[in-house]
Amino acid sequence: MTKITIWNEFRHEKTDAAVQAMYPEGIHGQLAKFLTAAGFDATTATLDEPEHGLTDEVLANTDVLLWWGHMAHEEVSDEVVEKVHQRVLAGMGLIVLHSGHFSKIFKKLMGTSCDLKWREDESHARVWNVNPSHPITAGIGEFIDLEKEEMYGEHFDIPAPDELIFISWFPNGEVFRSGCTFARGNGKIFYFQPGHETYNSYYNEKVQQVIINAVNWAKPTDNLRPYYGHFQPLEK
Repeated sequence: MTKITIWNEFRHEKTDAAVQAMYPEGIHGQLAKFLTAAGFDATTATLDEPEHGLTDEVLANTDVLLWWGHMAHEEVSDEVVEKVHQRVLAGMGLIVLHSGHFSKIFKKLMGTSCDLKWREDESHARVWNVNPSHPITAGIGEFIDLEKEEMYGEHFDIPAPDELIFISWFPNGEVFRSGCTFARGNGKIFYFQPGHETYNSYYNEKVQQVIINAVNWAKPTDNLRPYYGHFQPLEK
């Protein structure tokens, strides 16, 4: 069974009544609920736990790490970021959600500012599937309509994605590369934009299906890992 750790800052839910009302068990709780129902072994970790809940033991037993953060990116310790970074390079999958684009770990893996345009204007969004044969889009159809979602707009300062999966359109004219994959070392990374803390995106069945598909895509394979370091010649 694929083992998932869902990391959430878990700050807004403690201080903001609108977020509490939308996600009474925390964003991590809602993610864990539908991922557990999908058959994964899902556990959670939050910022204010010792080592942010990401101990060596937890990371060693994580096949795919989901990351949601927003208001306290700088409070994540560099030591924990480095441990997560090394685990991704070693083959752990990473799914970065919504404002996790500005997390230390995503910026470290991308090597860019990961900055973008944004606006909260209570408008809807249409997430277009631009890679319909990709396993992450299985069962999704041509697009996902979201009743409300925070506007994220280009330019999104990331490296060119290995694969572009979704492009979102917003009614005031902006577009955004809202689903992107990357390979770093032996690990696979998926960035997915929906998930503003006061909107119901994580209750949307198609958004849930994308995340479920992404876990199956990002989980480690049984492929033989490369050998690194000093190497004896194969030919005599």
